[in-house]
Amino acid sequence: MRLVLLCIALFFGLSACSGTPSLTDRKLGTQELNLEDFFEGKTVAYGQFQDVFGTVRRRFEVEITGTWDGQTLTLVEDFTYADGETEQRVWSLTKTGAQTWEGTAPGVIGKATGTEDGDTFNWVYTIDLPVPDGTLRVSFDDWMWQLSEDRLLNRAYMRRFGVPIGEVIIMFEKE
Repeated sequence: MRLVLLCIALFFGLSACSGTPSLTDRKLGTQELNLEDFFEGKTVAYGQFQDVFGTVRRRFEVEITGTWDGQTLTLVEDFTYADGETEQRVWSLTKTGAQTWEGTAPGVIGKATGTEDGDTFNWVYTIDLPVPDGTLRVSFDDWMWQLSEDRLLNRAYMRRFGVPIGEVIIMFEKE
């Protein structure tokens, strides 16, 4: 029993040491990310989910159509997974300030909130993700960095009950 408790304590201790980005991190580029400009029109993305041990569990491609009406950015995301499964998620993001956003999508609990700062966007939300046996409630700490006029890198840290369960890495390319 002591060994089990020691292993659990070690796991939580190591996972607590893993760092995540911050909006106060030094900016590495001069890009100014504006979600409404980047995502308006057609975008394609390529990504994968890997668990906390680094094992890649799922790969996907996403075709995104974005429309901006001056206040709301609507993103229609059509996912195609490597196993052939498909999924659609429609986000409705509302600009709430010069650098702040709120958003909703099916499965999102409450509202997602986000902040732009220079080339960086941080997006935080909890969502019920579809899984083969139903849904899995997870929290996302989603970070995006504009690398160039037509490329955006996304790294999302996933937690369940506050415990890290994996990461999603996505590269967005504006068409």
